[in-house]
Amino acid sequence: MSYLGEDIPKLGFGLMRLPKKGREIDIAQTEEMVDFFLDSGFSYFDTAYVYYNGKSEEIAKTAVVDRYPRERFQLATKLPAWDAETADEAKQMFWTSLERTGAEYFDFYLLHNVGSPHTKIFDDLGLWDYILGLKEKGLIRNAGFSFHDKAEVLDEVLAKHPEMDFVQLQINYGDWESFSIQSRKCYEVARKHNIPIVVMEPVKGGMLGDLLSPNVKSVFDATGAGATYASWALRFAASIDGLITVLSGMSNMEQLRDNVNTMKGFRPLNGEEYAVIEKARKTLEAMPSVPCTACGYCLSGCPLSIPIPGIFEKMNRELVYNNPKGAREGYLWETEFGGKASYCTECGKCESICPQGLKVTQWLKEAAAKYE
Repeated sequence: MSYLGEDIPKLGFGLMRLPKKGREIDIAQTEEMVDFFLDSGFSYFDTAYVYYNGKSEEIAKTAVVDRYPRERFQLATKLPAWDAETADEAKQMFWTSLERTGAEYFDFYLLHNVGSPHTKIFDDLGLWDYILGLKEKGLIRNAGFSFHDKAEVLDEVLAKHPEMDFVQLQINYGDWESFSIQSRKCYEVARKHNIPIVVMEPVKGGMLGDLLSPNVKSVFDATGAGATYASWALRFAASIDGLITVLSGMSNMEQLRDNVNTMKGFRPLNGEEYAVIEKARKTLEAMPSVPCTACGYCLSGCPLSIPIPGIFEKMNRELVYNNPKGAREGYLWETEFGGKASYCTECGKCESICPQGLKVTQWLKEAAAKYE
């Protein structure tokens, strides 16, 4: 029996970690990557209203929509109602996204970051019915939501909204048994409700790629397979049932080529390979780190423009790689133009929006004490 998205190639291009030239997005390199991606037989692009403060949607227009026939690709974006003050403001976000992208319609449209405490916002503003109305008008082909919460909450949401066409979940081997992310449990809930899945964060913001610690890398190296660490993570995520596609936030051609090579001739993991993944997961689980995926949601909510994901990435240089010098130097570079960790007033906006449920303010205090 076929399902929604079964015929969509299983690698999606996430427009959230685009290549940079200095501090600006490198448009030329992005277009080159888009061309290679499409020429390799893939077609799904994912953006959001809030990525790069709207520039991601504009780049989707410049690099994809304006350069290719509409039937050549699928485009997904998201409505972040938690960033609006009224229902009208939230509903206008759809029209702003449509204008920014010039897409005419969205193949996949998502309520962005459903889960406590955001679910109530989408409920109170009537946005479930709103996007279904847009679907009836042909402005949305498939309506769904991205989710960051516990499995029992997902079960409640899907039971209440069986009309949704798909769900986007954070699934990777690092979070498979995580208490806070619950990748496995959320996946099992989605399968119970027979709803197709788009996977996000398959490489956990790069943390399951070359950023892995040497003792975790050695688990994969011992197989002699010669595969990249990111490819192991990507194949794990793509081996699940009911998959629409796996989103990868690729930042350069090297990452893109590796992902395309992995997925173009994709084969699911076998039993021996799952055992390798499990060994790596348990090794990783034993290590201390700040479990930030660098999604950047906290950045739009911080009134003091503290570069929270960048600070946490520098902290993990010490926690995971035992490189305090590199962590401090990286921290000083990250905060060179302001937004030091010590500026934090503990307003809590970042913690209310963090998909990982991190105690952000506490980690910022630790960063300030160590590196300032």
